[in-house]
Amino acid sequence: MIIIGDKYIPSPTITTIRKIEDIKSTKPDSIVIFYFDKDIMSYCRQNNIKYAVIIKSITDAIYANNLNATYILPPYELLVKIQNIAETYMFDSKILATLEDNEKIEDIALKGIDGVIFSKI
Repeated sequence: MIIIGDKYIPSPTITTIRKIEDIKSTKPDSIVIFYFDKDIMSYCRQNNIKYAVIIKSITDAIYANNLNATYILPPYELLVKIQNIAETYMFDSKILATLEDNEKIEDIALKGIDGVIFSKI
């Protein structure tokens, strides 16, 4: 299980962006994170930039995987459905639950979700 943002576990640098131009000010080894945007995702894919994308739907998840998202962050209520789709279609992207703290890690693990990312990151 992937855990990103816990103070005890080393994590990659995550940088929030809003537009393509914001990527220029990020560290080369960081992972950019943003809300679903096909233009930004296409840019990241074309330039081999690792990224996490916050999505709202199953369709968004399918697009994100096809555009090489490293991590897909769906709403909590879609986690299991999207994880099942990811396994059926052998997504390369990993599905992450966004958590406030570590209290739901066990629940997420029992649901078979790839990992968690803490919202503070």
